[in-house]
Amino acid sequence: MKPEPRELRSTIAMKVKTPAPDAGNRQTVLVQVYPPGINLGRRFPLTEIEHIAGRLPDLDISLDEEAISRRHARLFREGSDWSIEDLGSTNGSYVNDERVQRRLLRDGDMIRLGTAILKFLTGANIEAAYHEEIYRMSIVDHLTGVHNKRYFLEFLEREIARALRYQTPLSLVLFDIDHFKKINDTHGHLAGDMVLRELGRRLKPRIRREDLLARYGGEEFVCVLANTGLGNALLFAENVRAMVEFEPFREEDLDVPVTISLGVTEFDPQEQSGEKLIARTDANLYTAKRGGRNRVIG
Repeated sequence: MKPEPRELRSTIAMKVKTPAPDAGNRQTVLVQVYPPGINLGRRFPLTEIEHIAGRLPDLDISLDEEAISRRHARLFREGSDWSIEDLGSTNGSYVNDERVQRRLLRDGDMIRLGTAILKFLTGANIEAAYHEEIYRMSIVDHLTGVHNKRYFLEFLEREIARALRYQTPLSLVLFDIDHFKKINDTHGHLAGDMVLRELGRRLKPRIRREDLLARYGGEEFVCVLANTGLGNALLFAENVRAMVEFEPFREEDLDVPVTISLGVTEFDPQEQSGEKLIARTDANLYTAKRGGRNRVIG
């Protein structure tokens, strides 16, 4: 067999020894999961060695949200691994709620830049992961990590049907953060977001598998307590109220005093309606706020 020319052999060797930047079918994207609005679900494919995220419109990852610096952070690849590095931003870069200067990223990490939250997705089947995340966004509030109002309304109707069928008690607790606008006005929206995130984090371990915690809207939250009468629901609400009042809300050097007002109602089988149950609970919440806040009414 006639030997190949040296130049051809060199070219073949180079092709064999030089791997693709991302081996196999591995792909990487960022998905914007907060705040709600027209950019919710927006995807940023990470296809280059480096991408800059910030407020400038000509950046690869341009985020027109509050508290983001013009050039906030960079994401860069070393081999098949991605890392994030803060670029001296005013409000810092966070991964899974921990402030970082530089951090290796893993699949599923939550990146927070200002008020924007992006989920880092990487792997062989990125489309499936992306669509799964879109579904999660339809039922989960990503700032607080609890379910959203849409899921709550569906869950409540199912639990009402169950309570009617098996003649079991069912209670609802609706609460919101007192003077939340003042927190935002005094400390900024990042502080308001911190309070909402921390409230969700504290409450989730206190919710049983058969119950539901959801963000009802803005600074309002709701708990559906299955197989629970009014007396035990009032005890639950008082424990939550005390937990919020006496445990400080803190992030780095910022300390924010927080209280909540709560309305509690037990389901009346004569109503057979989630709307009426919510309306009665909301009326009790209004009474708690009108009566001086930081209290439970049921």
